[in-house]
Amino acid sequence: MGIHVIKMPDVGEGIAECEVVAWRVQPGDTVTEDQILADVMTDKATVEIPSPVHGTVMALGGKVGESLAVGAELVRLEIEGAGNFKGEAAKPAAAAAPAAAQVADEPADLPHGFVPEPQRIVAGAASVPVPAPAAKSAGSGDRAGNGAASRATFRDANEKPLAAPAVRKRAWDMGIELQYVGGSGPAGRITHADLDNFVAGRKQGHAVHGSADSRYAELHGEEAVPLIGLRRKIAEKMQLSKRQIPHFTYVEEVDVTELEALRTQLNARYGEERGKLTLLPLLMRAVVLAIRKFPEVNARFDDQAGIVTRYQPVHLGMATQTDAGLMVPVIRNAEARDPWNSAREILRLAEAARTGKAARDELSGSTITITSLGPLGGIVSTPVINHPEVAIVGVNRILDRPVVKNGGLVARKLMNLSSSFDHRVIDGMVAAEFIQAVRAYLEAPATLFVE
Repeated sequence: MGIHVIKMPDVGEGIAECEVVAWRVQPGDTVTEDQILADVMTDKATVEIPSPVHGTVMALGGKVGESLAVGAELVRLEIEGAGNFKGEAAKPAAAAAPAAAQVADEPADLPHGFVPEPQRIVAGAASVPVPAPAAKSAGSGDRAGNGAASRATFRDANEKPLAAPAVRKRAWDMGIELQYVGGSGPAGRITHADLDNFVAGRKQGHAVHGSADSRYAELHGEEAVPLIGLRRKIAEKMQLSKRQIPHFTYVEEVDVTELEALRTQLNARYGEERGKLTLLPLLMRAVVLAIRKFPEVNARFDDQAGIVTRYQPVHLGMATQTDAGLMVPVIRNAEARDPWNSAREILRLAEAARTGKAARDELSGSTITITSLGPLGGIVSTPVINHPEVAIVGVNRILDRPVVKNGGLVARKLMNLSSSFDHRVIDGMVAAEFIQAVRAYLEAPATLFVE
């Protein structure tokens, strides 16, 4: 038997380390060639790490949430043959069991619910964490009895609870309805101890102020949720954007009545043949055309070098919400796409992002970003710039509103554009003129199709 060590691979693009976001195996598991061992995350995307050999997992190189350098030990396997590790010979996987067993149970001399610090076992030259045992729930063991005794007991409407006058007076003073208090005395008589248990149960989230209605139960739980994987990357990117970029937001109202009418007509005429259009492909076209007049907003700013790079191609980032968090797939060369082509690309990339199948180059390289929450878009927002870009266009929801037109009130479809800019390189006047250009295209939608 030998040891085969699988190291953190170099996934390219100058990545020096990767974060472990999920383990697919645990020590003692038997794995086959090409079986996925772990998911690791780079700055761009999640990468699956397969096993190159058959074997038994001896040790894992880190915990979920830890970052491992490229070349660091990721997984250690026991395999048939010599293996690729020249250290000590592999020991049977079962040999690790006694070490793990030392922390498998809660020591008898420790307080109830105490969780020992995680221990480590050694497999060859690598040390790996052994998870600490889960703490017992608050309702387990001897606490369960107290909790059960304090819970409300439901009596028939005509059944009168038995209690001494002193107990009744105390219950009245405490705001407790005896109808809902369990009695532990003879014939179910309620005692002072039962009142105490009832109060203790109420503090643990049971009936409140004598009511058996669980809708008004007090809650006292809390949960610590570590930021790992994509959620951590989002947090770091947002922090970088807000720390580095002096944002300013410009909001303008746009009348999209004619745009929505045109979109409805295009979908009725070409929907089956070319696919349905939403607002976003038309907005994308308006942004592309406005950039021709204001190329300074289609740029990226290198803070360290002090260089602003303006781009001729428009690589449009499309902020997309997924179950894992916010991602920004990139619609490349948006300037060369008609609205239907853009609509198909939006759907393709959004699906790839939501299913975790988007490639790294599909999630990087944007030069300006559009963000929209659709019907949840609110009236006004303050979008965060996608660093190192210098502008982001935010779309708010469309509302029917009364508007004074030609001396009379008419109903129009209005929408706000809430857009943020990097004030280091984009002056307020330029930002306003850019958004006014976008507005002009949207309010006269025929111009979207006229060069």
